[in-house]
Amino acid sequence: MPLPRFDRLPAERRELILGVARRHFAEHGTEGASYNKIIEAAGVSKTAAYHYFDGREDLLTAVLDGVFERLLDALGPWVPARDEADFRSRFAGGSAALAAHLRDHPEDLALADAAIGRTHAGPWLAWFGALVTDGQRLGMIRTDVDHELLVSVTAAVIRAADAWALARMTTEHVLPDAADFPEDEASAQLWCLLHGLWGGAATPAATTAGEEPTDAQ
Repeated sequence: MPLPRFDRLPAERRELILGVARRHFAEHGTEGASYNKIIEAAGVSKTAAYHYFDGREDLLTAVLDGVFERLLDALGPWVPARDEADFRSRFAGGSAALAAHLRDHPEDLALADAAIGRTHAGPWLAWFGALVTDGQRLGMIRTDVDHELLVSVTAAVIRAADAWALARMTTEHVLPDAADFPEDEASAQLWCLLHGLWGGAATPAATTAGEEPTDAQ
């Protein structure tokens, strides 16, 4: 975490330093970015830098903390659903919001895996744990697989689906506008994967409340 003197800087100055660092880590990787180049680009002397951070790892932690907080903010808290239709609506909304955030913030996209895996696997998986538990309560998600394993795989599938959709958007040269983002197609692909993962309960087509899924779905 930053040293107390960093927290006493004006908010604009703090964000400038962290923004420069985030760009360097996103462009050069969490292992490849140069601490000296970061502080130079941010207009911070070496002496001042060591009053703000204990070193490179401390700065990286501060950057990843910010990335992680924005990812969770994009998802929003999981609220127990009223029924299957409400569950799907809430899930689709959170997934779309996360994908949109990553689309609009490519530096966060580049650092997302590091932010989640470095120190935040617990809080990140807690969100998906609440989702899976709620789905099991509604009878939508299988209960014959270890809960922690199911949560981890669900989180990994959703993260991979977001990365796939954004990579496809980039390679097809789609303008980064919300109206152009292939949300419906990405959502259908995601639910197809989750259908198998969750035991066939989640179907690509919207299921009406009270309707039982069939093996043919």
